[in-house]
Amino acid sequence: MCGLTGVLLYPTQRSPEEWAGIKEIAIANLTFNEVRGREASGMTVIQQDGTCHLFKQPVPATDLVTMDGFHEVMANVGPHTTCILGHTRAPTKGTRWNNANNHPLHAGHVVGIHNGTIDNDDALFEELQIPRIGEVDSEIIFQLQNQIDPRYTNGRYAAEMQHRSRILDGSFATLSVDLREPTSLLVLKHLRPLCVHYDETWRALFFSSRYVFLRKSFGRSVITEALDSGYGYIFDARHLPTSGNQPLLSFEIEDISERNSTPPTFTRVAYNR
Repeated sequence: MCGLTGVLLYPTQRSPEEWAGIKEIAIANLTFNEVRGREASGMTVIQQDGTCHLFKQPVPATDLVTMDGFHEVMANVGPHTTCILGHTRAPTKGTRWNNANNHPLHAGHVVGIHNGTIDNDDALFEELQIPRIGEVDSEIIFQLQNQIDPRYTNGRYAAEMQHRSRILDGSFATLSVDLREPTSLLVLKHLRPLCVHYDETWRALFFSSRYVFLRKSFGRSVITEALDSGYGYIFDARHLPTSGNQPLLSFEIEDISERNSTPPTFTRVAYNR
């Protein structure tokens, strides 16, 4: 069990108070998810030009956020930032003392975070002859994504990712950015929790493994959206003012052709207690 946190940002100028609020939420989201994994934690800030600033350590999130390296990374949050990803890790494979196993993972052009387990990672690395950086099972997800250049897929990026996600054996929720297309966020959800909330004022989309965090952060009557399991979703920071919490594209991860299905929706749950 791991914790995922994320912010997808419409790249634009904001007031100092707005930037302070966004960073405060991002950091609080990370520490709130510490209960899902205390063995390691990390945060990355991605810019519109594909620059990536990353800091991770084999320590709990409450320790990470006090470190100089963490503050140096968060200092890069600004008008050109498109995405902030954070992770709290409960290891299933790969020692936390090898920092290559800790998240966010950087596989070629792809930076991503994962909650869940992949059971056939060793077989896929061997069969596809993909070089491996660490031992963690999560790496195969982002190495497979790295094989596709989103700039040259002629509209078939979703189909290519669908094919690759379907060869993964296990359970997963992921957030990842290909630095060749740094405004685009890929979300995969299969049997693991992940909720999202769009803040219209900030023009920012917030993700968390813990829906309670979104409720507490944005008000007790906030409506959070639980992404449907069994789907991949593609969001784009440039379109947030018009798309809000709705993805630009979605695709099935599971093969559900033999049962009745409807297009993916959000499960909307109001919390008023």
